[in-house]
Amino acid sequence: MRYASAIMLFIGICCTCSGAAGAGDKKTYVGSEACKTCHAQEYERFMKYSKQAKSYESVALMKKGLTESELQGCYKCHTTGYGQPGGFRSLRQTPRLKEAGCETCHGPGSLHYQTGDKKDIKGKLTAADCKQCHSDRTIQSFGVKPLVYGGVH
Repeated sequence: MRYASAIMLFIGICCTCSGAAGAGDKKTYVGSEACKTCHAQEYERFMKYSKQAKSYESVALMKKGLTESELQGCYKCHTTGYGQPGGFRSLRQTPRLKEAGCETCHGPGSLHYQTGDKKDIKGKLTAADCKQCHSDRTIQSFGVKPLVYGGVH
């Protein structure tokens, strides 16, 4: 019985770490690949045209010259869900969340992925949604203006 309890505890910890969610859990991140199942055209356009789809590359290029605090600041916008429950932790732990993917703008997708219900995800985006990463400060520093659709939708 003790062995079975240990296995169940291990499975629960692994599911929590991997971002999997059960029916009663809060929304968490599933990664853009999961979105492809129902949104293939949007996914393909995102991967082909959006700079977000390769946003981690710029962090990897700059990483050597950054402090740990600066690096964490980069992760907030260049990965999916960094600092949030079930979000990006590291390349080893959460490789599917290493880019700023669909859920960066639309929010955690686990519940929407399970139900397919539009009310379970942020659908219509506005310029205000972009300001989480594309603030006046980052626009001045990096010269990247936000595009609500960014060639994706």
